Amino acid sequence: MIKRIFQSGADFFRDVKAELLKVTYPSRAETIGSTTIVIVFSIIVSVFLYGVDLVLVKLLRLII
Repeated sequence: MIKRIFQSGADFFRDVKAELLKVTYPSRAETIGSTTIVIVFSIIVSVFLYGVDLVLVKLLRLII
């Protein structure tokens, strides 16, 4: 029983090592490009939500 537990643990770590060898990391240029896209998209969404908020506040003030 203990041998089976150690064998399954060894199999697990062998599989983890095999999967980690398959990992490819992005280059510096890809990382900078992706980060730039996320920042620009975040700014666009925040400006849009700010505009929607302004419109809704004005509508609420008209109703109330």
